[in-house]
Amino acid sequence: MDVVITYVNGLDPVWQREYERYTNTPILEKRFRDWGTLPYLFRGIAENMPFVRKVHLVVSGESQVPEWINREEVNVVLHKDIIPEEFLPTFNSNTIEMFLHRIDGLDEEYLYFNDDMFPMLLCKATDFFREGKGVIGMSHHLLRHDMYKQICHNSDRLAHKALGRRGGPLFLRPQHICSPMLRSECVELYETCKQEILEAISRTRTEHNYTQYIYLNYMYLKGKIVPERISKKHFSLAIASVAKLCDFIKKPSRKMTCINDVHLPEERYVELRKTLLDAFEARFAQKSKFEN
Repeated sequence: MDVVITYVNGLDPVWQREYERYTNTPILEKRFRDWGTLPYLFRGIAENMPFVRKVHLVVSGESQVPEWINREEVNVVLHKDIIPEEFLPTFNSNTIEMFLHRIDGLDEEYLYFNDDMFPMLLCKATDFFREGKGVIGMSHHLLRHDMYKQICHNSDRLAHKALGRRGGPLFLRPQHICSPMLRSECVELYETCKQEILEAISRTRTEHNYTQYIYLNYMYLKGKIVPERISKKHFSLAIASVAKLCDFIKKPSRKMTCINDVHLPEERYVELRKTLLDAFEARFAQKSKFEN
């Protein structure tokens, strides 16, 4: 199986100039801030996921590629390689997620990672795929007035529609962790719903978007998902105890972790960033083959 990672460095001046030119939306720091943890995602994959065939790093342009990336081991994918020109540049992860299956040479089975997700302990291929099916927890939710939930609801509704079904008052939402995707199923859904997907594309996030969950929900409705939760620990930097977070990183008790960014004062961000990087360096001190 392959791994696909989407990454953005909001501190890149080239990216910032494009953002200012093409949008009227203030930069949301918690979505675009770079914590410097990307090397540890690659080290986690190298150490804990030996079954991975290829890693693909998806970025907006060459200025976004970290200098330390070993391009002999990492396939760097630019947005223009997979996203139609009329939708570029984009600063919307939902837009990017609609086109990941178009990566050239992508394996049928692939795991989609955001850059805040990390493999912490040794994993097995069967933790993510079994007999041609993806493995991930699925849950049902009620729609509330919230943009994220609205987008999830949109995605579930369209996945149902693609199969000639009607969604109910509840909507499906996959577990928030790396997503086990089947490329052929993504292609099938995209071609079935291409008009609706393209009509909902936007440069920045809106309540009319679809998210990657459209593909996972479609797979689930077709019986292509084993609804079993992936072993993970979730941390929100808004409420997580820094001591407990660092203890977990150094001595993890779950196979995966997700560390979500939040709005933080600059002084707090700088302090927490150093603490977080020190903990990751203690856990993953050895450079991986993915680094120069």
